[in-house]
Amino acid sequence: MDRFTTERELLRPVNLCDAWGQLNPEAVGFSRQPLHTCRLSGHALRKKRWNYWCVTSPDYLFSITLSNTDYLGMIFAYLLDVKTGVFIEQTVTTLFGSGVRMNDQVTGALSFDHPQMTVRMVDDGTSILLEVRSPKFGGKMLSADIRIQRPVGHETLNVVVPWGADRFQYTSKQNCLPAAGTVKLGEQEMVFTDKDSFACLDYGRGIWKYDSKWNWACFSGKSGKNTIGLNLGAQWTDGTGSTENGLTINGQLVKIGADARFEFDRQNYMAPWRLTTPGCPAVDLTFTPLYERIAATDIVILKSVVHQMIGHFSGWLTDEAGKRYEVKDLIGWAEDHAARW
Repeated sequence: MDRFTTERELLRPVNLCDAWGQLNPEAVGFSRQPLHTCRLSGHALRKKRWNYWCVTSPDYLFSITLSNTDYLGMIFAYLLDVKTGVFIEQTVTTLFGSGVRMNDQVTGALSFDHPQMTVRMVDDGTSILLEVRSPKFGGKMLSADIRIQRPVGHETLNVVVPWGADRFQYTSKQNCLPAAGTVKLGEQEMVFTDKDSFACLDYGRGIWKYDSKWNWACFSGKSGKNTIGLNLGAQWTDGTGSTENGLTINGQLVKIGADARFEFDRQNYMAPWRLTTPGCPAVDLTFTPLYERIAATDIVILKSVVHQMIGHFSGWLTDEAGKRYEVKDLIGWAEDHAARW
C-alpha cells in the first residue's frame, strides 16, 4: 500500500492559536475528526469565520452560509432546481457581523436573526439541524428544515494551512453526510431523503491575507453499494506543505498530500473541467457544469468574484490500496474564486 500523504496526522485536541493570537505550531497538520478550538483574537480586520452548508439530491441543491469577515457579516442562501434550472439566491449583509452568532469549534449552535432572514445551525456532534426562514426569497416565503446525520465513526477532512505565524486557516470539510427534510418555497415543497441526499460542511476559521485566490471542488454520492465523496482545493494552499485534498469512501478518509490540478476555461466556465492529482492516482475526473452561479461583491475594501459551477462529476477515484471507484454523473460543484477581503 502506498501512502498518499506524508502530512502530520493529529490525534489529540489542540488550540489553533496561542495566547497572543498567533498560529500554534502544534496545530499544523490534518485530522480525521475535528480536534481544533479556533479562538481567534487580535489581527484587526483579518479574522475570517464561516459555516457553509450545501445539501444535494438528484433533483435539488440548497445552500446556506453564515460568515463574518471581521468588518462585514454575509449570510446567503441559494436554491437550484436541477431539472428545470430555476435558481434563486438571497444575500443579507450586516456591518461588523452584527447579529451573526458563531462558535470556536465545529459543533455547537450558530444563529442569525434579521427581518430578511433567520438561520439556525445546531450541531450536537451526531446530527445537525438546519433551519432557514426568509419571507421574500425570490418573492416567496422560504422555510427550510433539514436534519443532517453524522454517522458514528464517520471521518472528515480537517486541516490547518499555515502561510505564516500570523496568517493561517483551519478548515473542516465534511461530506457524504446523509440528509433529510424539506425546503418549502411558497406552495412548492422540495423533499430531501436520506437515501439519495447528502450534506457538505465547509467550516473555516482563520487569519487571512488580503488578496486570495482559490479553486474548490466537492461532491458526495452513491457508486453502486459504495458512498463516495471528494474535496479538492488549489491555489490557496500552494507552498504551505498542507492541502485540503481528500476522498471519503464509505465513511473513511483518504488524505491526499498531492496538489490538485484544475483545468478549465476562464473565457467559458460552462465548458467541461478536468480535475486530477498529478503524482498521485487518487483523482481522475471530468466535471460538466449545468449552472453557473456568479457572486460578485464590491463594498469599498471587500471585493470578491466567484464563479461557482454546479454540475456533474464523472470518472474515477482510487484509494491507497489501489481500488478504483467509478464516479458517474454525481452532482456537486467546482469554483474559481478571487477575493480582496
